[in-house]
Amino acid sequence: MKTVIRAFFRTLRIVLGPFMLLKERLTQPAGVQRAPAEQAAVDQACQSLALYQFSTCPFCIKVRQEMRRLALPIEKRDAQHNAANREQLLQGSGATKVPCLQITDANGQTRWLQDSAAIAAYLHERFAKPIA
Repeated sequence: MKTVIRAFFRTLRIVLGPFMLLKERLTQPAGVQRAPAEQAAVDQACQSLALYQFSTCPFCIKVRQEMRRLALPIEKRDAQHNAANREQLLQGSGATKVPCLQITDANGQTRWLQDSAAIAAYLHERFAKPIA
């Protein structure tokens, strides 16, 4: 029975995945515009972040859309097809749940933030332009 359920969901992902990726591409939000110096500072801050994700996960798509909206060049690591990334995610966060944001501070301390809503809130709080 477990095999049948897994086969069903795998087939569902295979069928719906391309449509989800097409929708993501067609509905890309416009990124915020920053002054070049301000964007350079944001780019520098984003080097300490990495998003572990699956390409067709709807929650990962939500986080990627927020990253585009905020114009954040955060490294995306495929934890679905890349065994090394999956192992790093498992060792760091204790689970292979995606999306998961790896945050490394200036001291080299790493923390892991799971849940798409929490990740989007963190990114918005840290990088959204203040309203003038």
